Amino acid sequence: MENIIKIITADITQLDVECIVNAANNSLLGGGGVDGAIHRAAGPELLVECRTLNGCKTGEAKITKGYNLKANYVIHTVGPVYTGAENDVKMLRLCYWNSLELAMKNSIHSIAFPAISTGAYGYPLKEATEIALSTVVDWIETNLDYKMKIIFVCFSDETTKVYNETWILFQNIKKT
Repeated sequence: MENIIKIITADITQLDVECIVNAANNSLLGGGGVDGAIHRAAGPELLVECRTLNGCKTGEAKITKGYNLKANYVIHTVGPVYTGAENDVKMLRLCYWNSLELAMKNSIHSIAFPAISTGAYGYPLKEATEIALSTVVDWIETNLDYKMKIIFVCFSDETTKVYNETWILFQNIKKT
């Protein structure tokens, strides 16, 4: 298996991967957007397990079973509420990095990410996309011996377009 990075428009709750990432809030007890959708699709057992995790700090990641999802696992990570401060970049980067580290620790080789912090948390999509893609590439380059299929799952065609344009620019920069 090779390391694969893929960008698609889809419903993350319907993906047939080992693990999906939830853009959660600090309580881990469900919310709006992708968080609410994952909790609804996984069923009430997810909430029961999340209650045992005692929440999650921004930038950290915690893992649960997937319950009624096709994915065996859900990694919950809490993105930063966008303020424009330098710390926002660090915290968003940690969301992706820590999720991948937790996946590797649990022998997961396929993972799907939503566009963390770009909904209700207000992170500008283009900036968040650049951070997501560069962090994932850095993680792969740091862990060359661990093979991972990473899918960026976009909720809308507009988001997918930004991811694809950013990915093309990123690859062209890496070549020079």
